[in-house]
Amino acid sequence: MLAVLPVAGLAMKLSSLRKIAGSLDSTERMPVLFLGHGSPMNAIEENEFVAGFRKTAMDLPVPSAILCVSAHWETRGTLVTAMETPRTIHDFGGFPKALYDVQYPAPGSPELAREVQGSVTKAQVGLDEKWGLDHGAWSVIKHLYPNADVPVIQMSLDHYQSPQYHYELAKELTYLRSKGVLIIGSGNMVHNLRMVAWDRLNETGFGYDWAIEASEKMKDYIRSGDHQQLVNFQSQGRAFELAVPTPEHYLPLLYALALQEKDEPVDLFNDQAVAGSLTMTSVKIG
Repeated sequence: MLAVLPVAGLAMKLSSLRKIAGSLDSTERMPVLFLGHGSPMNAIEENEFVAGFRKTAMDLPVPSAILCVSAHWETRGTLVTAMETPRTIHDFGGFPKALYDVQYPAPGSPELAREVQGSVTKAQVGLDEKWGLDHGAWSVIKHLYPNADVPVIQMSLDHYQSPQYHYELAKELTYLRSKGVLIIGSGNMVHNLRMVAWDRLNETGFGYDWAIEASEKMKDYIRSGDHQQLVNFQSQGRAFELAVPTPEHYLPLLYALALQEKDEPVDLFNDQAVAGSLTMTSVKIG
């Protein structure tokens, strides 16, 4: 079939095939990250959390691509971004102009999007041409790869599915770790904006008793590998109810944990409470 293509068409076809083949080359198993992204201002501020992201990046192999599951893209069904050049989405309000001026022009990877679509059986994955990179993705990835030279795709969170569903869906992405793909979940383990102590917004280390209680239990379960207790977070009592009033910032953690192999090491970093009702705790697996 290739033989009948015009020379230009043949070159484009071969180039496309090389891209697909390259993206699927076997590599050493990539680590997995869950990043507590916190305020969008972390994109432009210099603080201990930004330093933590950068330090972690120094220990990562260079990925062929990134797949990010962000708290800020909820849909009916599961989608992956499939455009060549995803736009930088400023999905927030009331922040300084400098934040809206930020662009993160990382390329997309339609090839990886199609690979994910074809390999996942838990869900019927749709290809999205409209979304781009929301701040749950670009505000943290820009600190890992400031040159925006690693292709990035996003996978949405199906708002209508259970935590167990998300955990099982994530497991189907495990093979990508051995194909050079860095998988990142971006959210916050403790995230209750209604109870933020706005007068202590910039005070690192301050957490309400319930926030600290939930955070410590979460970390204990992570360290012990007891993922099922974390999947069943809605049955963990009042502290968890306050820590996770809505699931979208918590679910990316389950995507990361589902990818952990048996006896694989886990490192916690940026482990601080902020403004009473948020935690920036981040997780590196592998």
